[in-house]
Amino acid sequence: MTTLPGDASALHDDFGDIGAPDPGTPAAKAIEGRSLTQIAWSRMKKDRVAMAAGVVVVLLVLMAVFAPLLANLFGVGDPQKQYTDLIDPDYSTPIGGMGGMSGSHLLGLEPQLGRDLLSRVLFGSRISLLIATLASVLSLVIGVTMGVVAGYFGGKIDAAISRLMDIFLAFPLLLFALALAAIVSDRFSAFGVTLTGDPLHISVLVFIIGFFGWPYAGRIVRGQTISLRQREFVDAARVLGARPSRIIIKELMPNLIAPILVYATLLIPANILFEAALSFLGVGIHPPTPSWGAMMNDAINWYKVDPEYLIVPGCAIFITVLAFNLFGDGLRDAFDPKSH
Repeated sequence: MTTLPGDASALHDDFGDIGAPDPGTPAAKAIEGRSLTQIAWSRMKKDRVAMAAGVVVVLLVLMAVFAPLLANLFGVGDPQKQYTDLIDPDYSTPIGGMGGMSGSHLLGLEPQLGRDLLSRVLFGSRISLLIATLASVLSLVIGVTMGVVAGYFGGKIDAAISRLMDIFLAFPLLLFALALAAIVSDRFSAFGVTLTGDPLHISVLVFIIGFFGWPYAGRIVRGQTISLRQREFVDAARVLGARPSRIIIKELMPNLIAPILVYATLLIPANILFEAALSFLGVGIHPPTPSWGAMMNDAINWYKVDPEYLIVPGCAIFITVLAFNLFGDGLRDAFDPKSH
């Protein structure tokens, strides 16, 4: 068949679509972009230490949620139950080696009262994680709000909020926490709600730890917001007439999720330690409710004759804080690989 140079249809008939990929081949498929979350997850999966720490964190959360079920599964349901028949009447220590460890009591018994340590560690995890999580949420809500407002509006608003942050950061938090937790009575009424016992003490600790810890989150969010407010997509939203509230919610907040999430994973273990410290000093959760810090405080009197009583809650705090910190470090590296 003779064709003229300009006869494109004839060329198509003789040679087909030269260079056009077969619709069935992978090259013909549309190239799909990946979100920041997908990219971070692909990096996270390569970090074995962070993934292992994440598994431990999930197990700790499940342990706290299903503490009653696990305690019943191991046959030590009630953390207040006393096994006095397994306590030496002369020395008030558990009978047997390693603090009375046995098949029935895997972590041993508490001196003098004979309560099962496994049960108390399980129920103590609920208190520690609950207080740390609620305090972290409170800190993040206040800190993110103040940080975004200061970073976006700048000027006098930024100056006022920044000075407020400086005041809170200079506040002697531990001394104030000790004083406030100590003076709160066993009954407190506000806005028609009466709190007593554990709910009161948990609320006080959450308020102290969360309310006075927001400037740390606020400074991080403020710095991120200042860098984002100069970006093109924010300028485009302004040109289109978007209100500041819409820009903050629709444009800035989605880009702040990653640093907020990373900071939350690092804030929770810090709050766990702070709650344990307050309970250790006797102004946190009151007996007989199990708390890791309170258990360590009581174990100080027995560490010479029963060191296992001190080791068990200490290891619980150590493993929990280490797992959260390693997971938080891995999450930070996944979202920002240039940070290290």
